[in-house]
Amino acid sequence: MKSSLFSKIMMLMLTLALASSAFAANDTHKGNFQIGSPAQVNGKELPAGEYVAKWEGTGPSVQVSIIRDGKVVATVPAQVVNLDEKAPGDAAEVQNGSGGSRELSVLRFSGKKYSLTLGGQAAQAKMGSGDSAK
Repeated sequence: MKSSLFSKIMMLMLTLALASSAFAANDTHKGNFQIGSPAQVNGKELPAGEYVAKWEGTGPSVQVSIIRDGKVVATVPAQVVNLDEKAPGDAAEVQNGSGGSRELSVLRFSGKKYSLTLGGQAAQAKMGSGDSAK
C-alpha cells in the first residue's frame, strides 16, 4: 500500500515538474539579427556579423542576452514594444550616439508583432508605451 501511494506521489511530482518546465520554456524568446558594421550595446563593442538576441518573459521590461557563436557577448536592458503589423524581416537599427559612437537601439524579428528597444532607448519606450508582447 505504501509503495503504491509513493508511486502515485512520485508520478504527480514528475508530471508537475515537466509541466512547469514546459511552461517556462514558452516564456523564452530569441531572434536573429545582423549588423553590417561595428556598433555598441551597453558599452560593449559588437563587430559586424550575425547575432542572436535571447530573453525571457513578455515584458515590458526584459534583460536581453546578445549571443555570437554560442557565447553571450553582451547583456542589455530592453523594452518589448508591440507593433501594429508583423515585421517583414529581421532588422537591427543603429543610431549615432554621443561622441560619434554607433549604438544598437532597436531589434525587429521576422513575423513578430513586437520589437525590442535596447539600452538607453528602453526608458524612452517605457514612457511612450505601456504595452507588452503577448
